Amino acid sequence: METACTSSSASSSSSEISKRKRRQLQPEKPYRGIRMRKWGKWVAEIREPNKRTRIWLGSYSTPIAAARAYDTALFYLRGPNARLNFPEFILNDESVFQYPHDLSAAAIRKKATEIGAMVDALQSSSSGGGGGSAKVSRVRNKPDLNEYPSPENSEGED
Repeated sequence: METACTSSSASSSSSEISKRKRRQLQPEKPYRGIRMRKWGKWVAEIREPNKRTRIWLGSYSTPIAAARAYDTALFYLRGPNARLNFPEFILNDESVFQYPHDLSAAAIRKKATEIGAMVDALQSSSSGGGGGSAKVSRVRNKPDLNEYPSPENSEGED
């Protein structure tokens, strides 16, 4: 009888160890309500209260944008007493208080993705240094291959 108890406690302790190892292998989640995909994108989703369904809030390149989208949806679902990642941004935004707080899932998704996309664009432009404009300038500098070169446009002569 004692051997059965020791074997069951050993199996439960091994399962606890495997859970700890899995947590250590997973990338750390910097904010509530978000997770990172295998390929590096950050996604946000939230469960509807008293339902089993989830509201998809979008996929973002930065964890801050995903967390802000989650905060927006959480505020509309739970109200001003919700535990937010960035409470200072929600409470300083007057547009949040203009919307009714009994929104549908689609309306919450729309508002959250707007906020997340805005933050993602701001984060990408500040860190990327305008990568999109560099691509456009490279396209403009390419010569037209269907046009014959003229002597004044020749690059060989200065």
